[in-house]
Amino acid sequence: MKIHKGDTVQLMVGKDKGKTGKILRLMEKDMAVAVEGLNLYKKHVRPKRQGEKGETIHIARPVSISNVMLMCMSCKRPARLGYRIEESETGGQKDRTKRRYCKRCQHII
Repeated sequence: MKIHKGDTVQLMVGKDKGKTGKILRLMEKDMAVAVEGLNLYKKHVRPKRQGEKGETIHIARPVSISNVMLMCMSCKRPARLGYRIEESETGGQKDRTKRRYCKRCQHII
């Protein structure tokens, strides 16, 4: 997956279209993400103990990963991602690291 937990994304469809938020959790099996403060739904919770009142809480429901785009920190716009393999030499050994980058401004994310 190109998107990771903690990334800032923008929702591209639905009732919260155009809003941004951080990814709370990834569901790789379902190819879905839960975004903080977006796609909120009400859930009624029963009282746990005697004498307590029930309440209504807001829960972020998952959204398909195809409906969000990562926000680039340098150009401050939603962008497509690409991968680059960077080679570095430390202590006589070559290390290869896979880096994500913004296809619009070429900035490494």
